[in-house]
Amino acid sequence: MSIINLSINLSKIDKSKIVEGKKGKYLNITVGGNRDGEDQYGNTHYAFQSQSKEEREAKADKNYLGNGKEFVFDNETKTETVSATNDDDDLPF
Repeated sequence: MSIINLSINLSKIDKSKIVEGKKGKYLNITVGGNRDGEDQYGNTHYAFQSQSKEEREAKADKNYLGNGKEFVFDNETKTETVSATNDDDDLPF
């Protein structure tokens, strides 16, 4: 089993893409794995706002929101421990 712990820069969210649902407001996010493996901070994944079919077909720039690390667990035992860091973290909390 594994989980991915992400750090999202809230100030980078394109608020026009927040949609109102029956149970609240939602933002669709896509997570991908780094092609080159870990970055200098040990991050293995990145997150960006999901794109519409039209945006993907037009090859529009992605709005990157942050990155994170994958943590792998084996039989209830954590096999990797790293702390999440984000060099451009200017969040108020």
